[in-house]
Amino acid sequence: MDYSSSRRTDRHTRSPCSPEKTRKEIMTKGSSGMEVILTSLENTRDLQTILNILCILNELLTVGGGRRVGVFVSKGGTAIVLQLLVQSGKEASPSEELMLHLHSLLAKVGPKDRKFGIKARLNGALNVTVNLLKQNLQNHKLLLPCLQVLRVYSSNSVNAVSLGKSGVVELMFKVIGPYSKKNTTLLKVALDTLAALLKSKMNARRAVDRAHVPALLAIYQDWHRNDTRHRHMLIRKSILGCIKNITNIKLGRKAFIDADGMRILYNTSAECLPVRTLDPLVNTSSLIMRKCFPKNRLPLPTIKSVFHHPLQHVPASGPVAQLYSQPPGVDDVVDESDDNEDTEVDTENDTENEEDEKDPRAQNDDIETDINKLRSRQVLTRPFEELRVYERFFREFSEDFQDCEFESGKSTSPSASDASKPLRSIIIPTAHSTPRPLTDPRNKPPRPDKGEPPRLKDTPVDLDSISISKAPESKLELELVQGLSQLLLDASQSVNGGCGGEGPQEESGEQAVLEVPDTAALLPLHDPDLYLVMVKGTCSVPGYTEVAYPDYFGHVAPNFREHILERVYGVQRSKIFQDIERLIHPTDILDKVVYDLDLQSCPVIDDGECLKFNSQFESGNLRKAIQVRKFEYDLVLNSDINSNHYHQWFYFEVSSMRVGVPYRFNIINCEKSNSQFNYGMQVLMYSVQDAISGSPRWVRTGSDICYYKNHFSRSSIAAGGQKGKSYYTMTFTVTFQHKDDVCYFAYHYPYTYSTLKMHLQKLRALRTPQIYYRQEQLCETLGGNCCPLLTITAMPESTGNDHICQFRNRPVVFLTARVHPGETNASWVMKGTLEFLMSSSPLAQSLRESYIFKIIPMLNPDGVINGNHRCSLSGEDLNRQWLTPSAELHPTIYHTKSLLQYLTAIGRTPLVFCDYHGHSRKKNVFMYGCSIKETVWQTNVSASSSDLQEDLGYRTLPKLLSQLAPAFSLSSCSFVVERSKESTARVVVWREIGVQRSYTMESTLCGCDQGKYKGLQIGTRELEEMGSQFCVALLRLRRLTSPLELRNHHTHLLDMESDLIETRCNITCPTTYVMEEDEPAFLEEVDYSAESDEENDPDADHAHLDPSSDPEFTHQDSLT
Repeated sequence: MDYSSSRRTDRHTRSPCSPEKTRKEIMTKGSSGMEVILTSLENTRDLQTILNILCILNELLTVGGGRRVGVFVSKGGTAIVLQLLVQSGKEASPSEELMLHLHSLLAKVGPKDRKFGIKARLNGALNVTVNLLKQNLQNHKLLLPCLQVLRVYSSNSVNAVSLGKSGVVELMFKVIGPYSKKNTTLLKVALDTLAALLKSKMNARRAVDRAHVPALLAIYQDWHRNDTRHRHMLIRKSILGCIKNITNIKLGRKAFIDADGMRILYNTSAECLPVRTLDPLVNTSSLIMRKCFPKNRLPLPTIKSVFHHPLQHVPASGPVAQLYSQPPGVDDVVDESDDNEDTEVDTENDTENEEDEKDPRAQNDDIETDINKLRSRQVLTRPFEELRVYERFFREFSEDFQDCEFESGKSTSPSASDASKPLRSIIIPTAHSTPRPLTDPRNKPPRPDKGEPPRLKDTPVDLDSISISKAPESKLELELVQGLSQLLLDASQSVNGGCGGEGPQEESGEQAVLEVPDTAALLPLHDPDLYLVMVKGTCSVPGYTEVAYPDYFGHVAPNFREHILERVYGVQRSKIFQDIERLIHPTDILDKVVYDLDLQSCPVIDDGECLKFNSQFESGNLRKAIQVRKFEYDLVLNSDINSNHYHQWFYFEVSSMRVGVPYRFNIINCEKSNSQFNYGMQVLMYSVQDAISGSPRWVRTGSDICYYKNHFSRSSIAAGGQKGKSYYTMTFTVTFQHKDDVCYFAYHYPYTYSTLKMHLQKLRALRTPQIYYRQEQLCETLGGNCCPLLTITAMPESTGNDHICQFRNRPVVFLTARVHPGETNASWVMKGTLEFLMSSSPLAQSLRESYIFKIIPMLNPDGVINGNHRCSLSGEDLNRQWLTPSAELHPTIYHTKSLLQYLTAIGRTPLVFCDYHGHSRKKNVFMYGCSIKETVWQTNVSASSSDLQEDLGYRTLPKLLSQLAPAFSLSSCSFVVERSKESTARVVVWREIGVQRSYTMESTLCGCDQGKYKGLQIGTRELEEMGSQFCVALLRLRRLTSPLELRNHHTHLLDMESDLIETRCNITCPTTYVMEEDEPAFLEEVDYSAESDEENDPDADHAHLDPSSDPEFTHQDSLT
């Protein structure tokens, strides 16, 4: 209580002042009008005078608005009126008119006085109002202002508990009742008061114990049934508000289920759906039903990956160590959180650079504040003698070119390396073939029995037993750029020319024809035959023996624009209601497992009533498919190997579909709290029939796409010790256009390890005498696959000392990609970079003459091969291992860092380091870099000017990219160093290796919201363009960092490059640091706070409504 209030309260302990003394006090103070009125009210004892003053105050505050109420509160008016209320309550028969005026005045003042609840409790006013309420339940004239004041009292959590003990909850249930056209204002206030009281867990339990939940549901039904003209929607919403608060506790949810609340709210909501103005009722009902929906167990025997790769060296600590120390027989799927009784807190911090996933305030806490840690150390953690072994990877530093033999012994032939590995039988599905019954994924599928050769139409074709030939082109085929060809499958021969006696054959001996497009002109780096050779040398944990059609025949980027999908109003709510129907109408649910990698044998049902699924090919990921309705399937993704989570990447095959029927697919074990699928991103689909018809390409597809929290619980084991977390559903609907089609779905454009090997083989063939190209094996992965290291630069003009010296002393640019397998867009950007570097254009030649490129195009081959989303076979995120990588567990990171350490040790620190990534939560392409100054600016740390001195050169490359690349957004870039990112490549290379221009380049998985591609989803053409424009930006950077050298060399080429920049320079931005979610709130929002405990946080409601307080609530707070 403020001083003035205390002073006025103390006055009541003295004898009443004389009128003359009161007049003198007022006149000598020079008081304002409000002070005069309050002083008069405080000092008078005449009832009629008090009533007159209260009438004046009521009039003043009614017409004066909030400002006048604020003056009233600031002058201590609240305390004076409360004290008067308490004094009047002590009388044997208080004046009804006085109580009416006092409560009417308090009802106006209370909501504007932040300390009203505390003042009322300390003055003892709560009991006065409660007693008055009990005595006047039938006196509606006095009851209404009492309820209005009680509503304000109850907004304070301590008051709510106290009032509940005084029996106010029971009083409210005496006031509220079934439908009536009378006293609707009174009923609305009573319901709001009850809802405020029920935010207290204690009061909610009290309501459950007294069987008030069925009563509330009955009242809601009655109002719904009788309010046919929807004039009392606010009353109906207030009833739902009471139910919503009761169901915040477990007992309330159980009582709701027992009272058949799910069916009641589902039916009433269904009747409200056609009326748009009733959306608030539908939204609140949906929230309650989703909250009360019993948490289901994920339909898996274990959350660990189906596939297992034993580790010879298990980490000493961390999730992988816990996984290996887990006792056998432990049920790691069950949720131990007691049905989400506790508040769910999302702490998504499992990504390298997705800063927008966290609360901005939490991000500020994560920013590095130690200046010493922000300074570059450049301290060798390994002795130089140990690093000397990496000298063999830098022969360009000592090459003299006297023999001019650049190829012999300097490149690793992929075919040679693959030849040392046993070749396996590879199978490719056809549009007429049926996938075979599933076999144990840990073992290779058995070959068909020679005595009973299956028919070709019913069996995948064994590519080791076929020969490939071209058939003449038809008129329709000529419509293609290169026309269509036919792949003739001959069961008498194998690809390698050997005997194909074990291959499947037609009983009639006739050949089966698989038409395939010849896209050699459009895809110069793709060769299906070479791809098969590459696949046979790829080692996978499951021992894959099949090849996905899209990977075999390639992808030609479509020549039409694919716009970001406009969100349909009501789609998310509609999907949620369909999920709720599963509980309402359980007999309608088929719950038929049609694909399951956990079973050694999953029979394929040929009744034509279900789809057929397959994911047993390189980079495939689909663990289980369950038919829940005739045309709806729940899909479960596989965890990363040696892990129990990271579900995001998917790639699977579907067949046996009906034409023209909308199929709904639900991926039910996603983990991120939000996704670009909520902002217009679509899945990728590849149709075999379309490919045969001349369109071999991935296309964006799907309608009714949304991403929301579901009723499947995540165990604390899967959630890193956190209890009460749920999985999320990504749902989409597809209508297939072709009969007997085979379609593939993917999270993003697939790019397999075998594709990379094929591309590198083709790139090597493009080498001209002017290009210095060397491919080596950096190391072998845990899975036995090669990690390629490329060196690309220009050959010296001659063997003269000057030219050799210039060749050796070119600055180094170090590029890496695909450390996270699910970020396939990074590989497409890298493909664009490599193609540009190996091209014959004058700009590419100038770039090669400017730098020596050391490139590792795929840092995590094992993860890519086995369909992981984030981890390697060690079960760890490799981009969190750069501080202390293990040669045994993280060989690619260990040796990559060693290469960089060697360069620093010999004084050849790279000019630029860039790690290509993909981003699942933001649009556009952008960069993360490192800056001491910009990091300190985001904190309150005081630093001297000398500490903040740094070269601003780290900004140059992003600025150039914003001028060159239409997909690049400078405003999305950030150069802040966070503590949680200290073990990532970007930060370690900047801090330990001393590379000032150390970046992560993030490419969106969705599309762009600025520039030339605004409103479009990103495709492989745009991603490859980004890779090539990165090269052009590097050339421009070289010109800026060494102008004399380049201006004297190929001046006309630089002028051409400058013209290119000037014509495309249209993006400028004064700031680069973006911490908040870059997405606007979309119309349809879901409240994920169903399990929140608002009682413990009086400001919880305000926090949930504050867009900056929680990025999840920014766009998922309510349904519309």
